[in-house]
This record gives sequence, C-alpha cells and structure tokens, in this order.
Amino acid sequence: MSAQSVLSGNLHSRRKQKPGKKPRKGAGRVRGAAPLDGKNSIAVDRAAQQVSRMEAIGQLAGGIAHDFNNLLTVILGHSEFLLKRDEPAKSRRVRIEEIRKAAERGAWLTNQLLAYSRNQLLEPTVLKINSVLEDMDDILRRVLGEDIVLDLRPDPELGWVKVDRGQLQQIILNLAGNARDAMPQGGRLQIETRDISVVDGPAKPQAFVASGHYIAIVVRDSGHGMDRETRARIFEPFFTTKELGKGTGLGLATVYGIVKQSGGYIWVESEPGHGSAFYTLLPCVAEPAHSKVVQKVFNFRSGGETILLVEDDSALRKMAVEVLRDTGYKVVIAQSGAEALKVAAKNRGALDVLLTDVVMPGMTGPELAGKIVAIRPRIQILYMSGYTDDATGHHGLQGQTSRLLQKPFTHEMLVRHVCDALEMSARK
Repeated sequence: MSAQSVLSGNLHSRRKQKPGKKPRKGAGRVRGAAPLDGKNSIAVDRAAQQVSRMEAIGQLAGGIAHDFNNLLTVILGHSEFLLKRDEPAKSRRVRIEEIRKAAERGAWLTNQLLAYSRNQLLEPTVLKINSVLEDMDDILRRVLGEDIVLDLRPDPELGWVKVDRGQLQQIILNLAGNARDAMPQGGRLQIETRDISVVDGPAKPQAFVASGHYIAIVVRDSGHGMDRETRARIFEPFFTTKELGKGTGLGLATVYGIVKQSGGYIWVESEPGHGSAFYTLLPCVAEPAHSKVVQKVFNFRSGGETILLVEDDSALRKMAVEVLRDTGYKVVIAQSGAEALKVAAKNRGALDVLLTDVVMPGMTGPELAGKIVAIRPRIQILYMSGYTDDATGHHGLQGQTSRLLQKPFTHEMLVRHVCDALEMSARK
C-alpha cells in the first residue's frame, strides 16, 4: 500500500486533488498514534518528567554511559599507540581517523540526548528534504546493511521546510536504524516524501494535526511489526523492546522530541507480522528568495585580523588558538572575563572579533561582550558554548543563537563562524 492511500481523505496531495471529490468515510485513520499537542501531549510530557530517577539512572548507566566509555576507550587506546610507537605515516593517519570517528559518534550521542529533552540549540534553515535524503543515500545503505533493500521515493515537486538540517538527518537515521532492528533477517525499507495538505474534517489522519500544508516523510519497513501495547509506548523515553544492554530506548524518543521541537507531528501505524510505517509531518514554508543563488565559497585565509579569544578551558583554548593562527589570524587570549577586559584596554591595535565562551566563572560571555563593546564599539561578538539553549538563555544569550558556535566544533566550523562575523563587520 502506498503512502498516498494511507494519507488519504482530507490529507491529500496538493497537486493531485480533484475539486469536489468527497473523502471516503473513515479514510486515513491510523491506529496507535502518539499525539504531539493538546491534552495528550501534555500527558506525554508529564509522563516523561515523572520517570523514576532510579530507573533513568539505571538505563543511562547501562546504555549511554556504556556507549561513551566505549568511545573513550577507542580514543585513549589509539592515542597511546600514537605516543608509544614510531609507526609509518599511513598507520598514524588511520589511528587519527579512528579517534576522529569516535569523537564524532560521541557528539552525535550527546545531540540525541539534547534532542530528546528538546534543549538542543537549533539552526533552522529553509531546505528541501529530497536534497537531504540524496546526500544521505550512502550512509543510509551502510546503516541498513546489504540484506535490506532501500527504496527511496522522493516527490519531484516537493515543497520547502524550515528545519535544522542536522536534526532532520537524525530523524531519518533513527527511523532507519529502528527499521533495521525490526528486520533482523533482512527486508525492505521504503522512504517516501510527499507534499500534502490537511484540512479539518472527519477524515483527518489524526485529530491532533492542525490544518495546513506539510511535507510528509513516510518510513515503511517490512519487519515484524508491533502490537497495540508496544505502539502505545513507542515514543516513551527509555522504553525499548531490545534485550538489556542492547539499546537505551532514546532513539524514537529523540525523533519525537526533534519533530515536536520543529513544529511537526509524528505517529506510527503497525500490526504484528505486517511491518511498521512512521509518518512525519513538517510544516511547509515559502520558497526562499535566494534558493537559486549559487552558494558562496568561503576563503578561509584571513587578512591578518585580530581575534580576542576568551576561554577558561586551557586545552580548548590552545586548540582554538592554533587553528586560528594557522589560518592567518592574529590571536590575543584571555582565560576569564576580567583578564579579557585588561587585554582589551592594553591592546592598542584593532580587535576585530571577540570569540568568547558563554558560561565562565566570574563573568559570563554576554556580560563581557557588553563591557568590551563599550570600549571597542566596532568589535564583532561570537559566542561558543557546549551548553543547551536553556543554559545559554539563563546567561543572557536568549535569541542570539545565530552568533553562537556550538561545541563540539571542527576547524572548518570555527573558521567559518569567524569569517561570518568579519563579513558582518565589513557591511557596517
């Protein structure tokens, strides 16, 4: 059965709707739905908040902490080899790549936790889901393995959504991983995208879905399916059907949190022995005016601008200084807000960008920025933080996430953000 037949009735393809055609009575109803707003949503949120602390700690200790310890063991092991052995350059590169992969997996796991708690800092952009799916083709096939057939069915006339690209990828990866686990003997995974409309009426797919235009992502597997009891709990945090130590129960809870945070809806249709279909609806937005403009290529070599770097973590500070100086920037450093004010007062040359941590002992980044701007009015401010949006908001950064470099970051991300800040300065 195609997604079009399931997403029927008043949930229809915008370009294929026939005027005057009445929806079939009862069409489009989906069992085992998990509402994302209204009274049911409040109940879900309260239930998540009331999970036993001891149970949560036990699940995390057996799952999340286990995963992190595995990653740290990989990093420590390869680091020791690099320090002890005089290996050929090729072997050293392999070890360094493994360290990088482990760090990236650790960052991804952290993002999963933040996404579930709906405290992750977002950088929503207007994009097309099809392009994201196209970029993910290789990684999806690696996640699924050779015994699962991947069938991508993108709508060629798909509209636009405004969503964080990384979180959209996380939704798709988590749903694909869940489908893989439901097909241990192999099978078929179909991912379809469709431009649809929802209007009020008895044939709405779910009562909680608001009227409007959406982009639907339908992820359908040929796995073992779920019974009513499992469907009812599928998005709960820490709920898992896997054996102890094989899963944390945060995968689908993470997807739930991301979708809700992005203003969308998600539900599941499934029966034992008949596979599962996850329906994700994200609000459709207008096409951006610059969508046909070729993306600018950044020149990461600097013109000798000066960066005032303020970071209380010495290891991170040293790394950032090396990256910026290697790119051609002049860097003056401080490990606290008070020290940064002294450096700014003594430095007679230009200070082009203040790159500061948000949360620091004695003085927060936003507090420091206010004082620096008072004596250096032309300086650009760039924040960096490893905290969630709640924490940064409490420290005076609410609404300023466009000027935030989220930790962990790569060399390219650091330099790109500095370039953006300098470009803003040039426009003044």
